[in-house]
Amino acid sequence: MTGEGQDWSVLLGEAGALARALPQFRAREQQQAMAAQVAHTLRDGGVALIEAGTGTGKTFAYLLPAMLSGRKVLVSTGSKALQDQILEKDIPLLLRAMGKPLRVSRLKGRANYLCRHRLQRFSAEGVAPALVAPLARVADWAGRTREGDVSELTSVPEDSPVWPLVTSTRDNCPGSECPEYGRCHVIEARRQAQEAEILVVNHHLLFSDLALKANGMGDLLPRVDAMVLDEAHQVLDLAGRYFGQHLSSHQLWDWGRDSRAETLAEAGDDEGLLAAAAQVETQTTAWRTVLGPGDERGSWALNPDSAEGSAFARLRQAVAELGQALNAAAARGKGLEQCAARGVVLLATVDFFAAHNAPNMVFWQEKKARTVQLHATPLDVAAPLQRHLLEPVESVILTSATLRVGDSFASTERALGLTAVSTLTAASPFDYARQSLLYLPPLMPEPGHPSYTRACLDAAAPVIEASGGRTFFLFTSHRALQEAAVSLPQRLSFPILVQGSMPRPRLLDRFRSLGNAVLLGAASFWEGVDVQGEALSCVIIDKLPFANPSDPILRARTEQCQAAGGDPFRELQIPQAVIALRQGVGRLIRSEMDRGVLMLCDPRLRSKGYGRIFLDSLPPMRRVSSLDAIHAFWRGEA
Repeated sequence: MTGEGQDWSVLLGEAGALARALPQFRAREQQQAMAAQVAHTLRDGGVALIEAGTGTGKTFAYLLPAMLSGRKVLVSTGSKALQDQILEKDIPLLLRAMGKPLRVSRLKGRANYLCRHRLQRFSAEGVAPALVAPLARVADWAGRTREGDVSELTSVPEDSPVWPLVTSTRDNCPGSECPEYGRCHVIEARRQAQEAEILVVNHHLLFSDLALKANGMGDLLPRVDAMVLDEAHQVLDLAGRYFGQHLSSHQLWDWGRDSRAETLAEAGDDEGLLAAAAQVETQTTAWRTVLGPGDERGSWALNPDSAEGSAFARLRQAVAELGQALNAAAARGKGLEQCAARGVVLLATVDFFAAHNAPNMVFWQEKKARTVQLHATPLDVAAPLQRHLLEPVESVILTSATLRVGDSFASTERALGLTAVSTLTAASPFDYARQSLLYLPPLMPEPGHPSYTRACLDAAAPVIEASGGRTFFLFTSHRALQEAAVSLPQRLSFPILVQGSMPRPRLLDRFRSLGNAVLLGAASFWEGVDVQGEALSCVIIDKLPFANPSDPILRARTEQCQAAGGDPFRELQIPQAVIALRQGVGRLIRSEMDRGVLMLCDPRLRSKGYGRIFLDSLPPMRRVSSLDAIHAFWRGEA
């Protein structure tokens, strides 16, 4: 069985190899058309944009041609859930159907693998009392694991502070001079990736690799003949982040800590070096503290006379002094030599953000609970995408359930700088007119009105009651989410689950197991979520998901668009919001058996202007205007 000249209507038909291997398999014309387009692109080269609606079976439609192509193909996904599905379910099934062996490998980022060297070091040096027990569990597991994938050790939470101690980064890895190099899990995973015919990664690793190549700093991934980027609606945002410059307080603090540890190991008598390392840790903490609490993002503009500017200047001085001290001591040990090299890079990055004068870059900061990150994001990612992704690879397939606005790929092509691209729309095979309802509640206030969230909750409560719970309620702001978390338990008898109350996997498991719960979350929470069957029957979205106009990247791109005589609302904001809305809607119907109600609260959808663009981009659902119609739907009368 090969891909050359393959009749996909036969292979993916009712009597094909997949139907024989998978009793519940259903032939879909859309899947066959997508497989043919993927096979054509793999054979002849070029770029293909493929929108594959929910239920198309798009993973089979690109995996099977890739596996039959005889080429080395990299598959990149945007979510861990899809990556696990491909590796643990889809590929094994396809291998059985094909009846021939194929080398398949998964490669993750360095931080996902145990570093034996760092485990030994911190086991010998000792750790804070709170980390003694988890470090002992890691050490016990280290003697049993073959792949060193930290996700294997479920008894240590993924956000435990012990993991940064026993995993490595590109900055602190000693490379071939490591005493454990011959048993390194990262090196072994990369060796297997080199030998694989199908290599599965995630978008973050792919773009990390592209960024390293762009900066002439080597690479993480092997050369491949072709790439398939699933969940490709994420590409624009990721390209902006990875093709820019970044600095975090976490990076600086880690460098100070590692420099202190290496000094104790290789130059314990150098009190000046120890003091300089401690000063970097102190000044990093002081800089983070002066920024204040809270999770938020905003523009980065350094005012030397402000408290923040003074703190950053003191931090810069501490970084320079530690760098000088490390350079002087570097000959005393490999660890100190490596820390000195890291210091050169970090000082250059600190100076880059202090200067704040790179053209066509947006400077912004992102505060999180434990760290602050500075970013310089390019306004235009089309050129680096062409140079580092599209030109070096013969065949690139970009696919997602959401790539079009209206009936056009134009906004995606424009944003990514794509030309001479092949396009295909593989529509969902589901009967949305029979399986779903669209409800726009009447008499809603404008979204900016102080009572808007309360009005959404008033309108949503009877819809949730009619649906028996089983609801995802998506919010465009955390403020609205928290208001709902306080209000809905007083209105409804169903279990209310709230984003952030427990880790996302546990929250989703809880939602599935309860069978009548209401899950409240922000829009970003739903990426990659797949809940089928009776657990989910209603999706409610509070507002059209327009990006915050104060977002520094959007504001800069808006100014750029206006300067070029364009309409930023229609060229930037509407396409992004349409795709975000369709991502949320896509959670509702996941199989031919599902039935569901979609409620969109935003009254702007009733406008004859851009509201029409959003409604036209949705699946062909039956639109109803009363709660009676929803009750009739669930009674099976409509």
